[in-house]
Amino acid sequence: MKAIRRFIVRTHLPEEISGLSRLAANLRWSWHPQTQALFRDLDPAAWEELGHDPVALLGSFDRQRLTELAADSQLVQRVQEATADLDRYVSEDRWYQNEFSAGQAPSSIAYFSPEFGITAVLPQYSGGLGILAGDHLKSASDLGVPIIGVGLLYQAGYFKQSLSRDAWQQETYPVLDPDNLPLTLLKESDGTPVQISLPIPGGRTLHAQVWRADVGRVPLLLLDSDVPANDDTARTITDRLYGGGGDHRLQQELLLGMGGVKALRQYARLQGIEAPEVYHTNEGHAGFQGIERIQELMEQGLNWEEALTSVRASTVFTTHTPVPAGIDRFDRSLVEQFFQAGLAPAVPVENVLALGAEDYDGGDRGVHNMAVMGLRLGQRANGVAQLHGVVSREMFQGLWPGFDAAEVPITSITNGVHAPTWVSETVSETAMTMFGAAAVAGHDWDKVWEVPDQELWNVRRELRRTLIQDVRARLKSSWRKRGASEAELAWTDSVLDENVLTIGFARRVPTYKRLTLMLRDPERLKRLLLDPERPIQLVVAGKSHPADEQGKRMIQEMVRFTDDPEVRHRIVFLPNYDIRMASTLMPGVDVWLNNPLRPLEACGTSGMKVAMNGGLNLSVLDGWWDEMYDGENGWAIPTASSAASTEERDDLEAAALYDLLENELTPRFYGAEAPAAAGAAGPSTVSAGHDDGLPLQWIEMIKHTIATLGPQVSADRMVQDYVNILYRPAADAGRIADADGYANARALAAWKTAVREQFPGVVVEHVDSLGVSDAPQIGDELEVSAYVRLGGLTPQDVLVQAVYGKVSAGEDASVSEDELTETGQLTLVPSEDLGDGRYRFSGTLLIDRSGSFGYTVRVLPQHSLLASPAEMALVVNAG
Repeated sequence: MKAIRRFIVRTHLPEEISGLSRLAANLRWSWHPQTQALFRDLDPAAWEELGHDPVALLGSFDRQRLTELAADSQLVQRVQEATADLDRYVSEDRWYQNEFSAGQAPSSIAYFSPEFGITAVLPQYSGGLGILAGDHLKSASDLGVPIIGVGLLYQAGYFKQSLSRDAWQQETYPVLDPDNLPLTLLKESDGTPVQISLPIPGGRTLHAQVWRADVGRVPLLLLDSDVPANDDTARTITDRLYGGGGDHRLQQELLLGMGGVKALRQYARLQGIEAPEVYHTNEGHAGFQGIERIQELMEQGLNWEEALTSVRASTVFTTHTPVPAGIDRFDRSLVEQFFQAGLAPAVPVENVLALGAEDYDGGDRGVHNMAVMGLRLGQRANGVAQLHGVVSREMFQGLWPGFDAAEVPITSITNGVHAPTWVSETVSETAMTMFGAAAVAGHDWDKVWEVPDQELWNVRRELRRTLIQDVRARLKSSWRKRGASEAELAWTDSVLDENVLTIGFARRVPTYKRLTLMLRDPERLKRLLLDPERPIQLVVAGKSHPADEQGKRMIQEMVRFTDDPEVRHRIVFLPNYDIRMASTLMPGVDVWLNNPLRPLEACGTSGMKVAMNGGLNLSVLDGWWDEMYDGENGWAIPTASSAASTEERDDLEAAALYDLLENELTPRFYGAEAPAAAGAAGPSTVSAGHDDGLPLQWIEMIKHTIATLGPQVSADRMVQDYVNILYRPAADAGRIADADGYANARALAAWKTAVREQFPGVVVEHVDSLGVSDAPQIGDELEVSAYVRLGGLTPQDVLVQAVYGKVSAGEDASVSEDELTETGQLTLVPSEDLGDGRYRFSGTLLIDRSGSFGYTVRVLPQHSLLASPAEMALVVNAG
């Protein structure tokens, strides 16, 4: 019988244990073992059954059980201590407060992202971008960085993945109930929900309410369009992450960006705090936040250029993909249609469109590119690894014509991972027992050198054993969903072996990540899996986007291989890869495999999580591994030339992968005296045969990995880099631009307009050089003079540079082969009045290298409020 009315009955906790409600509502529990242990001890069986969800756990208790808990004096004391600890955590000074006094750093930073992966209990993420955003907030909380997160609340999150009998990915979208999640609704003082609104085409209005999640001391605001004020279509705008067509996705991103700014304003008003000083756009999805802020300023009387100048000064943009297909690009006419509906009435629609225009060689004039808009709205931008910075500068070089890729103003901050989330409880408890809380809290990674080899190897075996138990349970569940009967599943109880070298591979499944590269030579892989003395075993997982048929076929190929009775005890595919699976998989594997097509991996943080737990990496030199591989912390898979076809690259790199497994990894893991395993058809009884019973070289690599990579891959390091390299300069620039009624923003905007008008008249008329003999030597000085016509500009408006370095040896070599990477400023010679807007600039260059040497001269705009000489994308080179 169906109920005619439904409502939520809130759990009312007795006063003695009322603190449990606060502890459950603050997501700090997701990375705080002591709080997790408190909830687990309330009812261990229910804790497991409910997926480690404190809100659901408390909701499962009836009045009698709550009364019993309140009568437990030891429990009451634990609750009080945990609540007091949370109070200290959210209020005490931390790194940020101790490092910077008032005014030295931004009072708050708004962090916009389309997804946030904080805990499996709040499934608002699909992959690396969301997990990175979640780790960013967690480390910001631990460090005391005053960030406010802004995202969307998706009614069905991403999707749950299962497999059909024939190994085809299937998607389901369970609807989430916000009332049963660790969220609170943002409300006015009279109890009515805060609501923001955006006009959309057809005379309609898109409304949204705002939910708040507390991520430690960081508030996360999530906009939700499923409200009664909306029509049926508008209610589904936030239905699922990365779902729907262009119109649907565009409305999601308008709500995230423009609606997100409106939500921030409401939150600040209710909290009695100032608006954020810095706005960080995590990928292009939230780019429209800049338009909303420009709209606010133009309503106050600033013109377009002035408002854009102010907004750019305090905006940081992070690009996360080197794959053009990964960038959102909307039909230009669709964007125009939405803004003509009155989204930003003070802002000229043509100016909005110009921000996202691909108006450069190779661009598509018919699209609105969200990454391009993000770069044009942010005075500071970064990629997420050093190599990704290089790729990004090349990828977006068209926005800065006349500049070499290396000069494109996109820097790099390499991603990191949140250690308290991703370091296994087994590892952290061992460290706590051996070295104490101070060493663990202080992330003293060097302490690993003091761990006895046997102790470390025991920890690694325990992690592998825990993973295998989890794999068996998940595999059995997956086969049940595929239609297998219990009688068919006895074999799942013995898959994998705790003594066998265990390799993990798990990630999203776009084609460039090459899920099936390991299957390039199936027979050779089988030999590695079934080797009687040195076998390997593989745990594989990953989701393909529902619209990616090629990705789904790759999953099907992989699963069909793992279904083979000959090898299924050695290789498994686990569906529905998520945070909970990762928390067991990454600590439990000995080696993490990553084999994307270089350089298409922006960063890739999974291997970082493995390294923190003592696993080693086996990866193509791409993303973070390109800069952090040192020859002792894992292995680099050689890559073929990018000039080779995809088929040739796959063949060559798969062969290199097999060679490393066969000749490098397995001998080191097992040692030279490994005994024979049991028959290949059944579970192995391999026990590693090593010098002194331990793989001493392998253990040495584990210790080296933890000690050296631990600090480098930490999200604390990453967030500190963002604060020092991007947030503080952006806050300073924003304060300067907006001071005295936006006086500097107005002045800079006027100057930029004048420079753009006059710059076509700038000419380098002639260049002279003196001081070099017929046989120049290292250490000689070259005096360079440039005669420049500036037209309507003054010498103070420009920077005149000599650019010099190595040049091509042959007279017919193309200019593109020159490597002019050094710059020297030429200064105005004031004693010579050449008249008619003509000036002489001179300077001295030191010849500091042998071989072919060359130089040229160029002129760029110069202003103290520009973040980079290339910022305006204007340059005149000597002809």
